[in-house]
Amino acid sequence: MIKMNQIYKSFGQNDVLRGVDFEIDDAEIHALMGENGAGKSTLMKILTGVYKANSGTMEENGETIHYKNTKDAELNGISFIQQELNIWPNLTVLENLFLGKEETKFLGIVDNKKMKKQAKLIFEKLNIHVDLNKPAGDLSVGMQQMLEISKALMQDSKVIIMDEPTAALTNSEIEVLFEQIKRLKSEGVSFVYISHRMEEIFNISDRITVMRDRRSILTTATSETTNAKIVKAMIGRDLDNQYPDRNYVQNQEVVLSVKNLRSTEYKLDDIHFDLYKGEILGFSGLMGAGRSEIMRVLFGLDKGHIQVTLNDKKLQISNPNQSIRQGLAFITENRKEEGLVLQDSILENISLPALKSFSKSGFLTQSSMEQYAEQMIKRLNIKGKKNDPCVDLSGGNQQKVVIAKWIATAPHVLILDEPTRGIDVGAKREIYQLMNELTERGMSIIMISSELPEVIGMSDRVAVVHEGNIAGVLDKASLTEERIMTLATGGEVHDTV
Repeated sequence: MIKMNQIYKSFGQNDVLRGVDFEIDDAEIHALMGENGAGKSTLMKILTGVYKANSGTMEENGETIHYKNTKDAELNGISFIQQELNIWPNLTVLENLFLGKEETKFLGIVDNKKMKKQAKLIFEKLNIHVDLNKPAGDLSVGMQQMLEISKALMQDSKVIIMDEPTAALTNSEIEVLFEQIKRLKSEGVSFVYISHRMEEIFNISDRITVMRDRRSILTTATSETTNAKIVKAMIGRDLDNQYPDRNYVQNQEVVLSVKNLRSTEYKLDDIHFDLYKGEILGFSGLMGAGRSEIMRVLFGLDKGHIQVTLNDKKLQISNPNQSIRQGLAFITENRKEEGLVLQDSILENISLPALKSFSKSGFLTQSSMEQYAEQMIKRLNIKGKKNDPCVDLSGGNQQKVVIAKWIATAPHVLILDEPTRGIDVGAKREIYQLMNELTERGMSIIMISSELPEVIGMSDRVAVVHEGNIAGVLDKASLTEERIMTLATGGEVHDTV
């Protein structure tokens, strides 16, 4: 048993933990929940030696413990799979798996044959099919997540901490992961499972600890609580409906028309769809089907052939700058590398894509930038001040900054790729409400999401992608998880539009 007692931590004048109690029993799955910024990841970084607590104690079976760093923690059987992936993109999959832990032969020669054998064994258990010699940077975000999980499972850990492990995984990959978690639990391994996905928490965990305002609020057996009680503990109030009502009435004004979108690299073939004014068009499908790739080609991030009309005007798109100038905005799923300049402040990030709109006679107007940044911080409930660097924000607050910066460009079409990944239930609803407000003002939104309840709850229509093609488009009246999954897996339904 590991016990953390009255843990306090501050960075300068900023208190990030204010007296947290947490424990991990032998062979249990303990869920750790709370809104973004509640301190969940910080607590785990203290346990694994990334940070040192200002006060409080940590014990294992009654003996005081303290790890110097993550490697020290790993040597003592505690692995931490963090939400932001620790992948070296230029190294191969095999090299990432064994980085710093290479198997060697006589005279220290690296034993690639032995490493490949071990890698294939763990990949078979997780049902992963990927070339071990492929650069890790070429993998999808979901497959990079599976690579991180594989690394932890190979270390013979007694405690594995998982921070939003399924955020980028498909349903089938989640099932495989849960099977492995349960198998390892039966062998005596414990898990700390950090997630905002309620259905997963109630499916996999034995106990739940909720943090709010940087304190531990509640610890309970999963079987003795409910979804509503956990949400109330997280946000301090009852949450009515997760998805706010939409008042969209479809008109025939086509804002964006995409025809003949093709990409040899991504195996996309003859993609075509229309987006109406004020509409939220969801894009669903299995991982690797081509959902994000379609949008990357549309936005000019990646090469492909495409015919695009925006507000009856044919567009020439060969790079993102052209797309932005012509009224498109794209929030990618990878906020760390493609969405933010992490060392820059909230103010600088929010202002970056729309510097012209904050300029007068060729000079930036600091007051207008600050006014807009403060307005968006308040509107999106971003937990930070305008001059705080984005690297210090939680994942959910970083996502809000990304959304705020693209709203500043006043686009006609906003493309959101996994907009609520890794975000707590309260912040999700705030983003959903913002999406509704934007569409009520005439903006049109394309939303890619792996969460079927989110797709159904927020979309006016849903385009389902299967193996590089749009298998069908479902209207609001015919939206069900069964219909979406039927199209996503190559089946047919008879009420597509």
